[in-house]
Amino acid sequence: MSPYPHTIPPVALTVLLFSIATPAQAYLDPGTGSMVLQLILGGVAGAMVVLKLYWTRLKGFFGFSSESVSSDEVDEPHGK
Repeated sequence: MSPYPHTIPPVALTVLLFSIATPAQAYLDPGTGSMVLQLILGGVAGAMVVLKLYWTRLKGFFGFSSESVSSDEVDEPHGK
């Protein structure tokens, strides 16, 4: 039993507020769609860069280890 028997539950209050909303009469021009497309493509490109940077750590985390190259082999110049 609630100490306040005449209170409106939060979900019912939210539904009530959204049901009495008036139309916004807003206009979305073609530039808005272009901006949304840029946002999506930028997010995908950023995710790909992060994946590329942390690829070896992700492979190790999931148990797919590969033969690693020692640091001596990487630091040596190719001309010798």
